[in-house]
Order: sequence, then C-alpha cells, then structure tokens
Amino acid sequence: MVQPAAEPLSRVECEALVIGAGPVGLFQVFQLGLQGIRAQVIDALPVAGGQCIELYPDKPIYDIPALQVCTGRELVARLLAQIAPFVPTWHLGQTVTGLAPRDDGRFDLETSAGQRFTSRSVFIAGGVGAFQPRALKVDGVERHLGSQLFYNSPAASALTDRSVVVLGGDDAALAAAVQLAEASSDRPARITLLHRRGVLEAEAGLLARFESLASRGAVHFEVGQILSIENDAGQRLVAAQVIGDDNTTRRLPLDTLLVFLGLSPKLGPITQWGLAMARRQLAVDAAHFETSTPGIYAVGDVVSYPGKKKLILCGFHEATLAAFAAAARLMPGPPQPLLYTTTSPRLHQLLGVATPGRSDSALPR
Repeated sequence: MVQPAAEPLSRVECEALVIGAGPVGLFQVFQLGLQGIRAQVIDALPVAGGQCIELYPDKPIYDIPALQVCTGRELVARLLAQIAPFVPTWHLGQTVTGLAPRDDGRFDLETSAGQRFTSRSVFIAGGVGAFQPRALKVDGVERHLGSQLFYNSPAASALTDRSVVVLGGDDAALAAAVQLAEASSDRPARITLLHRRGVLEAEAGLLARFESLASRGAVHFEVGQILSIENDAGQRLVAAQVIGDDNTTRRLPLDTLLVFLGLSPKLGPITQWGLAMARRQLAVDAAHFETSTPGIYAVGDVVSYPGKKKLILCGFHEATLAAFAAAARLMPGPPQPLLYTTTSPRLHQLLGVATPGRSDSALPR
C-alpha cells in the first residue's frame, strides 16, 4: 500500500540562519544578537557543540582567551549560557540539503527533515563539514539498516523483549545503553555494550550510572569487535561473530544492533551551492567574511583566506566581523557608532543586564 506523502512543514522566515552549532556558530549567534539580529540555528547533530562535543568533550583546551583551561563540554556550556538572552531557535538533527538565492536578495533553504526557510542572510559555520555516523564495515550488515541496525538510539518501547547490542565505548554509546537499561518495564530483554577495549571513555557521571547498572545485571559489558554477522533462513539478523582481545571468537546473539563508532565530517551539499571555493573550503573576503554570493557569510574551519588559522579564537574574530557586515547590509543607513558591552545601555538591554549607574527604567525601549 502506498503511503500518502507527509505534509510539508510550514516555511520559516527569518533575518539570519546559522548553519552549524559548533563554538564558532554559537558565537556567531551572540554577535548577531548584539546587532539586534535574532538567529535560527541548524546542525546535523542532535545537540549543540560540534566537534567540541563529539570529538573531545572532556579533553582540555588551553587557548580560549581568559580561560586558563576548559573542556570542550565546558566551553559549549559557557557559549550556550552567553547566547541565552538572544533566544535562538534550534533545528537540530538535520542538514541543509538545498540553498538558492531569490531575486529579492533573500535565500530559500531546505533541510533533510523537510523544514523550509526563507532568510535575509545565511551564515555557514559548518566547520569541516556536517558530522555523519561512521558506518560499521561488516559484509551484509547494511541490508538491516532501519530494521535491526541503527546509528542512533530508538525508543526503548520499540525494543521490548529484544536482545540489543550497543557497539561503542564513548558518551553516545554509554548514554544509549544507560537509557535503555533505565527504561520502565518495556525495556529490552538483554542489553550488551560491546567495545573493542576494556576501557570506557565517558563523562564521569554517565560512567558511574553505567557501572551501577552493570553491577545489578541490568546491562552487560563485553570486549570485542564484530567480524561478521549471521542471518537466519528468512535473512533476519540473529547473531554476530565477535573476536575478543584474546583473539578467540564467539557467537553473540542479538535482535538489534545500535552502532556508535563516532562521527566523520562531510562537506556535503555546500559544494553544490555555487559558492567560490579554494582547496575545498569556502573563499571569503577577510574584511567582511562574505562569500562570493552577497548575503551569505562563512566563518570557522570551513573558510579559506590568506593567513587563515584553524583555531577557535580565530573563528570568534571571523564571526564578529561577519555580524557587523550583515548588520550593515540588513539595516542600511549611516554607519552606526561602535558600542561596547561594558558601557552601552542598548547592549545591556539586549543582554538583559542592568547598566551600572542607571535604573532599568532609564534604559531605552
């Protein structure tokens, strides 16, 4: 039976659309907010943070101004708190699949989730590309994608009475195993976390929850790597052949396989948007960080210009100049004086803080 097509999502009209929710994309939201421009944010990941969250959430970072040291997780938390006054709208877990300029200077965009946008400006802060799950390279396993093989975590209620193997050893894998094990009476019959090493790398609180569940038998931990899969006569996945760290193989029965082998960035559709590129990066004017298409700006690791350095702090500088350039384009007129967050009542009002020496009633409305 042919299913009716899903109703298209309503079109979102906005002043600024930021593609990428890594540190530079988040700071872009902040700088746009200081210009009085509210942003909508799209990211392929289900949470904000980009590489900092997916690749090194707990590793120390030493080159953020005024912070002697912080983790990727702490940096993202600080940036999210910083942009909170500007109330950005989030569109996570989806990628931009199409971008086309309009005759009136605006841009039409569409995402992998079917969400459509018309925006007056676009800011590409996609880093080295949208993160995609690393595939499990085992012959024949992809035929089970969407039925028994998943690169995310389905609801526990969809896995009732199943034997579930979670493959991986980082935060995402442990979070999936813990979420399933902590579910109510409809949780899977057996949950096994399979990792190639006996050491798990995850946030301390999450690791403690997993160890507590494992001590009660609510979840099991095994060391090994999948060599091959076994299907029954009906071609249903029923087991995996696993090699352990002692080089012996064993059969691991399963009904569902959740794979968390990390993510790899792919530049993807950006290369098809008609923007000038240099060495697979977007070429920009380093004074305004505008691409070859007026109204589309790019910042962070996705851009190339003379002297470019792939550092977070350089991306913060780029986002600042891009925001000023966009404000001049969106709000034409005499140049506005440079305002400072230390003294400007207007910026204090935007940030929701009181101006020293003034009552709130004295602030401009």
